[in-house]
Amino acid sequence: MADMTGQVALVTGGIRGIGAAISERLADRGVTVAAGYSRDKEAADRFHESHPGSSVHQGNIGSNEDCERVIGEVLDQHGRLDILVNNAGITADKTVRKMTPDDWDRVVQVNLSGAFYLIRAVLQHMLDRGSGRIVNISSIIGESGNIGQANYAAAKAGLFGLTMSLAQETARKGITVNSVAPGYISTEMVAAVPKEALDKVVAKIPVGRLGEAGEVARVVEFLADPDSAFITGQIYSVNGGQYM
Repeated sequence: MADMTGQVALVTGGIRGIGAAISERLADRGVTVAAGYSRDKEAADRFHESHPGSSVHQGNIGSNEDCERVIGEVLDQHGRLDILVNNAGITADKTVRKMTPDDWDRVVQVNLSGAFYLIRAVLQHMLDRGSGRIVNISSIIGESGNIGQANYAAAKAGLFGLTMSLAQETARKGITVNSVAPGYISTEMVAAVPKEALDKVVAKIPVGRLGEAGEVARVVEFLADPDSAFITGQIYSVNGGQYM
Protein backbone atom coordinates (compact mmCIF):
# COMPACT_ATOMS: atom_id res chain seq x y z
CA MET A 1 0.00 0.00 0.00
CA ALA A 2 1.18 3.49 -0.83
CA ASP A 3 2.13 5.94 1.91
CA MET A 4 -0.81 8.24 2.64
CA THR A 5 0.79 10.09 5.55
CA GLY A 6 0.18 13.81 5.33
CA GLN A 7 -2.80 13.59 3.01
CA VAL A 8 -6.02 15.34 4.03
CA ALA A 9 -9.52 13.91 3.60
CA LEU A 10 -12.92 15.53 4.08
CA VAL A 11 -15.53 12.91 5.03
CA THR A 12 -19.06 14.29 5.23
CA GLY A 13 -21.19 12.65 7.88
CA GLY A 14 -17.83 11.48 9.15
CA ILE A 15 -18.53 11.03 12.86
CA ARG A 16 -21.23 8.33 12.83
CA GLY A 17 -22.03 5.04 11.11
CA ILE A 18 -20.35 4.36 7.78
CA GLY A 19 -18.79 7.82 7.79
CA ALA A 20 -17.08 7.22 11.13
CA ALA A 21 -15.71 3.89 9.88
CA ILE A 22 -14.32 5.65 6.79
CA SER A 23 -12.75 8.37 8.95
CA GLU A 24 -11.13 5.75 11.20
CA ARG A 25 -9.85 3.71 8.28
CA LEU A 26 -8.25 6.72 6.61
CA ALA A 27 -6.80 7.98 9.90
CA ASP A 28 -5.17 4.58 10.41
CA ARG A 29 -3.37 5.13 7.09
CA GLY A 30 -1.90 8.41 8.33
CA VAL A 31 -4.48 10.65 6.66
CA THR A 32 -5.52 13.82 8.46
CA VAL A 33 -9.31 13.65 8.58
CA ALA A 34 -11.63 16.64 8.44
CA ALA A 35 -15.01 15.23 9.51
CA GLY A 36 -18.20 16.97 8.51
CA TYR A 37 -21.34 16.81 10.64
CA SER A 38 -24.72 18.52 10.88
CA ARG A 39 -26.07 18.26 14.44
CA ASP A 40 -24.28 15.94 16.89
CA LYS A 41 -21.69 18.31 18.35
CA GLU A 42 -20.86 15.97 21.25
CA ALA A 43 -19.91 13.16 18.86
CA ALA A 44 -17.93 15.65 16.78
CA ASP A 45 -16.04 16.84 19.85
CA ARG A 46 -15.25 13.25 20.85
CA PHE A 47 -13.90 12.50 17.38
CA HIS A 48 -11.78 15.64 17.39
CA GLU A 49 -10.33 14.87 20.84
CA SER A 50 -9.45 11.27 19.95
CA HIS A 51 -7.75 12.17 16.65
CA PRO A 52 -4.92 14.68 17.14
CA GLY A 53 -4.53 16.91 14.11
CA SER A 54 -8.04 16.23 12.84
CA SER A 55 -10.75 18.84 12.48
CA VAL A 56 -14.54 18.87 12.55
CA HIS A 57 -16.80 21.07 10.46
CA GLN A 58 -20.49 21.75 11.06
CA GLY A 59 -22.72 22.57 8.13
CA ASN A 60 -25.74 21.83 5.99
CA ILE A 61 -24.71 19.82 2.93
CA GLY A 62 -27.87 20.99 1.18
CA SER A 63 -26.54 24.57 1.21
CA ASN A 64 -24.04 25.61 -1.43
CA GLU A 65 -22.84 28.42 0.83
CA ASP A 66 -22.14 26.02 3.69
CA CYS A 67 -20.31 23.63 1.36
CA GLU A 68 -18.08 26.40 0.04
CA ARG A 69 -17.42 27.58 3.61
CA VAL A 70 -16.47 24.07 4.82
CA ILE A 71 -14.09 23.51 1.90
CA GLY A 72 -12.53 26.89 2.68
CA GLU A 73 -12.15 25.95 6.35
CA VAL A 74 -10.41 22.68 5.50
CA LEU A 75 -8.00 24.37 3.11
CA ASP A 76 -7.29 27.17 5.60
CA GLN A 77 -6.61 24.74 8.46
CA HIS A 78 -4.73 22.03 6.60
CA GLY A 79 -3.39 23.71 3.47
CA ARG A 80 -4.54 20.94 1.13
CA LEU A 81 -7.38 18.52 0.41
CA ASP A 82 -6.49 15.25 -1.29
CA ILE A 83 -9.61 13.13 -0.71
CA LEU A 84 -13.30 14.05 -0.71
CA VAL A 85 -15.79 11.42 0.51
CA ASN A 86 -19.39 12.47 -0.06
CA ASN A 87 -21.07 10.28 2.55
CA ALA A 88 -23.68 12.45 4.31
CA GLY A 89 -27.29 11.70 3.52
CA ILE A 90 -30.86 11.88 4.79
CA THR A 91 -34.13 10.05 4.20
CA ALA A 92 -37.78 11.12 4.15
CA ASP A 93 -39.60 7.93 3.26
CA LYS A 94 -43.11 7.99 1.80
CA THR A 95 -44.78 6.54 -1.26
CA VAL A 96 -44.86 8.90 -4.22
CA ARG A 97 -48.61 9.41 -3.73
CA LYS A 98 -48.01 10.74 -0.21
CA MET A 99 -44.63 12.44 -0.80
CA THR A 100 -44.67 16.24 -0.67
CA PRO A 101 -42.51 18.44 -2.90
CA ASP A 102 -40.58 19.39 0.24
CA ASP A 103 -39.90 15.71 1.03
CA TRP A 104 -38.52 15.32 -2.48
CA ASP A 105 -36.51 18.54 -2.54
CA ARG A 106 -34.82 18.07 0.86
CA VAL A 107 -33.58 14.56 0.11
CA VAL A 108 -32.35 15.38 -3.41
CA GLN A 109 -30.77 18.62 -2.18
CA VAL A 110 -28.69 16.90 0.50
CA ASN A 111 -27.96 13.53 -1.10
CA LEU A 112 -27.24 14.67 -4.65
CA SER A 113 -26.88 18.44 -4.89
CA GLY A 114 -24.70 18.48 -1.77
CA ALA A 115 -22.17 16.21 -3.45
CA PHE A 116 -22.10 18.53 -6.46
CA TYR A 117 -21.67 21.61 -4.26
CA LEU A 118 -18.67 20.12 -2.44
CA ILE A 119 -17.08 18.78 -5.61
CA ARG A 120 -17.46 22.13 -7.32
CA ALA A 121 -15.94 23.93 -4.33
CA VAL A 122 -12.81 21.71 -4.19
CA LEU A 123 -12.32 20.82 -7.83
CA GLN A 124 -10.11 23.75 -8.85
CA HIS A 125 -7.81 23.04 -5.90
CA MET A 126 -7.41 19.43 -7.04
CA LEU A 127 -6.93 20.47 -10.67
CA ASP A 128 -4.25 22.96 -9.67
CA ARG A 129 -2.41 20.25 -7.71
CA GLY A 130 -2.88 17.65 -10.43
CA SER A 131 -4.21 15.01 -8.06
CA GLY A 132 -7.27 14.06 -6.07
CA ARG A 133 -9.61 11.28 -5.04
CA ILE A 134 -13.39 11.74 -4.96
CA VAL A 135 -15.60 8.94 -3.62
CA ASN A 136 -19.39 9.29 -3.67
CA ILE A 137 -21.29 7.03 -1.27
CA SER A 138 -24.47 5.91 -3.03
CA SER A 139 -26.69 2.97 -2.03
CA ILE A 140 -28.16 -0.31 -3.18
CA ILE A 141 -31.43 1.67 -3.30
CA GLY A 142 -29.95 3.77 -6.09
CA GLU A 143 -29.37 0.56 -8.05
CA SER A 144 -32.61 -1.30 -7.37
CA GLY A 145 -35.15 1.28 -6.18
CA ASN A 146 -37.36 0.68 -3.15
CA ILE A 147 -40.98 1.20 -2.17
CA GLY A 148 -41.36 4.45 -0.27
CA GLN A 149 -37.94 5.78 -1.23
CA ALA A 150 -38.36 7.35 -4.66
CA ASN A 151 -36.63 10.56 -3.56
CA TYR A 152 -33.71 8.70 -1.96
CA ALA A 153 -33.39 6.26 -4.87
CA ALA A 154 -33.41 9.09 -7.42
CA ALA A 155 -30.73 11.03 -5.54
CA LYS A 156 -28.51 7.99 -5.01
CA ALA A 157 -28.90 6.93 -8.65
CA GLY A 158 -28.05 10.48 -9.64
CA LEU A 159 -24.69 10.07 -7.92
CA PHE A 160 -23.82 7.40 -10.49
CA GLY A 161 -24.30 9.85 -13.34
CA LEU A 162 -22.36 12.55 -11.50
CA THR A 163 -19.55 10.09 -10.79
CA MET A 164 -19.18 8.88 -14.38
CA SER A 165 -19.47 12.33 -15.95
CA LEU A 166 -16.94 13.94 -13.62
CA ALA A 167 -14.61 10.95 -14.03
CA GLN A 168 -14.53 11.56 -17.78
CA GLU A 169 -13.90 15.28 -17.28
CA THR A 170 -10.98 14.72 -14.90
CA ALA A 171 -9.44 11.43 -16.08
CA ARG A 172 -6.41 13.17 -17.62
CA LYS A 173 -6.01 15.58 -14.70
CA GLY A 174 -4.76 13.16 -12.03
CA ILE A 175 -8.17 12.94 -10.34
CA THR A 176 -10.23 9.78 -9.93
CA VAL A 177 -13.96 9.74 -9.20
CA ASN A 178 -15.73 6.58 -8.07
CA SER A 179 -18.89 5.53 -6.27
CA VAL A 180 -19.50 2.96 -3.52
CA ALA A 181 -23.01 1.54 -3.16
CA PRO A 182 -23.54 -0.12 0.24
CA GLY A 183 -26.35 -2.55 0.88
CA TYR A 184 -27.94 -2.94 4.29
CA ILE A 185 -25.22 -2.14 6.84
CA SER A 186 -25.35 -2.58 10.61
CA THR A 187 -25.62 1.05 11.71
CA GLU A 188 -27.76 2.97 14.22
CA MET A 189 -30.26 3.76 11.47
CA VAL A 190 -30.71 0.12 10.49
CA ALA A 191 -30.81 -0.95 14.14
CA ALA A 192 -33.93 1.18 14.57
CA VAL A 193 -35.81 -0.95 12.03
CA PRO A 194 -38.29 -3.35 13.71
CA LYS A 195 -36.85 -6.85 14.09
CA GLU A 196 -39.54 -8.51 11.98
CA ALA A 197 -38.88 -6.15 9.08
CA LEU A 198 -35.11 -6.49 9.48
CA ASP A 199 -35.35 -10.29 9.45
CA LYS A 200 -37.09 -10.08 6.08
CA VAL A 201 -34.29 -7.89 4.74
CA VAL A 202 -31.57 -10.26 5.95
CA ALA A 203 -33.42 -13.19 4.39
CA LYS A 204 -32.91 -11.58 0.98
CA ILE A 205 -29.14 -11.14 1.44
CA PRO A 206 -27.29 -14.16 -0.03
CA VAL A 207 -24.49 -14.05 2.57
CA GLY A 208 -27.15 -14.17 5.29
CA ARG A 209 -26.24 -11.12 7.37
CA LEU A 210 -26.03 -7.36 7.45
CA GLY A 211 -22.82 -5.73 6.34
CA GLU A 212 -20.44 -3.97 8.70
CA ALA A 213 -19.49 -0.31 8.31
CA GLY A 214 -15.83 -1.30 8.18
CA GLU A 215 -16.48 -3.42 5.09
CA VAL A 216 -17.66 -0.33 3.24
CA ALA A 217 -14.80 1.75 4.63
CA ARG A 218 -12.30 -0.79 3.31
CA VAL A 219 -13.47 -0.18 -0.26
CA VAL A 220 -13.33 3.60 0.21
CA GLU A 221 -9.77 3.31 1.54
CA PHE A 222 -8.82 1.21 -1.49
CA LEU A 223 -10.21 3.80 -3.90
CA ALA A 224 -8.55 6.67 -2.02
CA ASP A 225 -5.13 4.98 -2.14
CA PRO A 226 -2.60 6.66 -4.47
CA ASP A 227 -2.02 3.25 -6.08
CA SER A 228 -5.65 3.20 -7.33
CA ALA A 229 -4.92 5.80 -10.01
CA PHE A 230 -6.14 3.58 -12.87
CA ILE A 231 -9.62 3.16 -11.37
CA THR A 232 -12.14 5.87 -12.19
CA GLY A 233 -15.80 6.19 -13.13
CA GLN A 234 -16.66 2.91 -11.39
CA ILE A 235 -19.43 1.76 -9.06
CA TYR A 236 -18.45 -0.65 -6.29
CA SER A 237 -21.39 -2.50 -4.74
CA VAL A 238 -20.95 -3.73 -1.16
CA ASN A 239 -24.19 -5.58 -0.50
CA GLY A 240 -23.55 -9.24 0.30
CA GLY A 241 -24.83 -10.25 -3.12
CA GLN A 242 -28.29 -8.78 -2.58
CA TYR A 243 -28.27 -6.92 -5.90
CA MET A 244 -26.29 -8.53 -8.73
